[in-house]
Amino acid sequence: MKVVVPGGTGNVGGFLSRALAAAGHDVVVLSRRAVDVGGGVRSARWDGRSLDAWASEVDGADAVINLAGRSVSCRYTDENLREMMESRVDSARVVGSAIAAASAPPRVWLQMSTATIYAHRYDAPNDESGIIGGEEPDVPGYWAFSVEIAKQWELAQQEAATPDTRKVALRTAMVMSPDRGSVFDVLSWMARIGLGGPVGGGRQYVSWIHGQDFLRAVQFLLTESNLDGPANLAAPDPQPQRDFMRTLRRAWGMPLGLPATKWMAEIGAFALRSDTELLLKSRRVIPGHLVDAGFTFEHPTWSAAATDLVRARRSTT
Repeated sequence: MKVVVPGGTGNVGGFLSRALAAAGHDVVVLSRRAVDVGGGVRSARWDGRSLDAWASEVDGADAVINLAGRSVSCRYTDENLREMMESRVDSARVVGSAIAAASAPPRVWLQMSTATIYAHRYDAPNDESGIIGGEEPDVPGYWAFSVEIAKQWELAQQEAATPDTRKVALRTAMVMSPDRGSVFDVLSWMARIGLGGPVGGGRQYVSWIHGQDFLRAVQFLLTESNLDGPANLAAPDPQPQRDFMRTLRRAWGMPLGLPATKWMAEIGAFALRSDTELLLKSRRVIPGHLVDAGFTFEHPTWSAAATDLVRARRSTT
């Protein structure tokens, strides 16, 4: 297959693009700057907003996997929130325009989304029919903006006039890979220096997916012609944060994890130029459509996944 990957230069996009190329596919990454993803992946320039020469790569391609969007690991200033919204919505709209204008449109368009679209809750997990967030009375009001970003992101794909292209919104949990710079790398650093204890009590759920299962799920969705609409890319084992980090500490052989109150988390987030929503929102998400369609996880439980990831990380150091 020929696969076009807008925004495929980040941690997740890089290992996804290289894995697809290694499987024999012709992979083209679209980026705002000249990049060398490696692994036989080609690249083309785009600005994420307007049709240009890059659209010729979409015409005749078999699939588009749009991962473009500003990182959410930042301070939630008005400017950063605006950039998060515009980078996602604009890129989804222009990808839709390129597909609509193609004489030979791709058969499938996988559009990155986020598990953050669901409500902050402890009581029950959210599959694709779960509660969409944005109106919870017991959370900071600005958390609703993250949900609104996700909703507008998905709406841009839904509204695209692409009748001959199957569309799937990838409501993705934290992707755990052993690569440097990944979210697993950051959490492992915290665990190894003794900072991986409960944050704000630790009741909030952490949803995750092993990087290998993320790759397998994407490959499954590229060819599963009966699945469209939202799909939760999350392992079926979300964990309360206190248990999630305890398991990670054990995998690294670290017995101690200092707890952090909410105000301590605020200080830490400020120092890391991030936001506490990433730590404190309860994302209790499980896969529904993937499992119903016949997908099976190689790493369904966090205890086994954490052990595997730590082993893989140690083998590279």
